[in-house]
Amino acid sequence: MALMEWNPALSVKVRKFDDQHKKLVNLVNQLHDAMKAGQGNMQLGNILQSLIVYTATHFKDEEQLMQANGYPELTRHRTEHEKLVGQVLELQKKFQAGGGVLTSVVMNFLKDWLVTHIQGEDKKYGIFLNAKGIS
Repeated sequence: MALMEWNPALSVKVRKFDDQHKKLVNLVNQLHDAMKAGQGNMQLGNILQSLIVYTATHFKDEEQLMQANGYPELTRHRTEHEKLVGQVLELQKKFQAGGGVLTSVVMNFLKDWLVTHIQGEDKKYGIFLNAKGIS
């Protein structure tokens, strides 16, 4: 069973970012499924690494479009991104050190952060970009 499902409430109405958010949801679900299935640390580590790399790409894409369009809350949004990247890198570091940190608590943190960030911060830039004709 998936940890989270994509639904219209998560749409920011910018197709590129909706597609990227769907991919992030999928990666979080893959990580959750692998953890629940008791897959080896190598598999979990690979999925976690994919999530980190894809998140960085997604954040960069968002920030570039916001900057190109003069999004007034870019600095605050970028700070939110940096905070999450730091938290996830810390999880990865602990995991690689054998800390066994991929638990339901961690998975719920990732899910809740993603949903809260999309429905809060990302929806704001969606409205801003839509007003500029970007969808």
